[in-house]
This record gives sequence, C-alpha cells and structure tokens, in this order.
Amino acid sequence: MDETLRVSGTSRPNAVAGAIAALIRTTGTLEIQAIGPSAVNQTVKALAIARGYLHGEGLDLSAQPAFVKLDVAEEERTAVRFLVRRETLRSAKTVALATLDKAKSVPGL
Repeated sequence: MDETLRVSGTSRPNAVAGAIAALIRTTGTLEIQAIGPSAVNQTVKALAIARGYLHGEGLDLSAQPAFVKLDVAEEERTAVRFLVRRETLRSAKTVALATLDKAKSVPGL
C-alpha cells in the first residue's frame, strides 16, 4: 500500500475527507494512521464525510481499523491504522434481486 495519510487531532475533517475521496477514486486503497483519541475522532469524521463525497459517483468505502506500533521521534507509540478500500454502491433493486436469487437456490423454497 503506497498511500498513507497521517491524521492529527487538529486535522480538518473536510480536508482529510477530500484527500480520502481523491485517493479512493485514483488508487482504490489507502492507509490512515491516527495517534491519540482526537486524531481517531477526526479520522472517523473524515471517513463519514468522504462517503458522502463518493456516493454521487456510485462509490463507497470500507475501513478496517487495527492497533499498530509506530516509531515516532525514536519513541514507540500505539496508533490506530485504518485500511480503507473502495466499494461499489449497489442499488436497492440489485440487492433485492440478489436476495431473491439466493432464496430460490435454497431447497424447499
């Protein structure tokens, strides 16, 4: 994964969301690192805003959080890493049809 965003507690969620949306459109994946509760809060807000930016294009994102150890200024810090991936929005009709197809394949239905 080549693209890593580092979010701080003072990062502006709208600016981070714009960067997330741009990277999702171009690369499809990115990593976000956040150290501390304020940084994690700003990251979560940015992810929610980015979903809104992508929705009109038929895109969505999924984020997988994990704790990681990072070396920052020769000191080990615990961070939350979000692996973010592009998803394609499916219409309600597509989901309903897929559900019907699954139901038809169950014996006895």
